[in-house]
Amino acid sequence: MVIYALALGAIERGTTYLGQYPGIGGKLLFLACTGSVFMAGAKMLDCVRHEKGSPQDKAMPAET
Repeated sequence: MVIYALALGAIERGTTYLGQYPGIGGKLLFLACTGSVFMAGAKMLDCVRHEKGSPQDKAMPAET
C-alpha cells in the first residue's frame, strides 16, 4: 500500500511538471518522479530483508 501511495503522488507531481514545463524538460522531470518510486520500493525491500537477517548472523559475536 505504501508503494501504491508513493506512485500516485509521483504520477500527480509528474503530471504537474508536464503542464509547467512542456517539452523534454517536463518529460525528464516526470521520469525522475516515477524513478523515485522504484528507488523507494527497493530501499523498503532492502530494509525488510535486513531486519529478517539469518539466524547465524544473530548467533555469532562481532569480531573486533
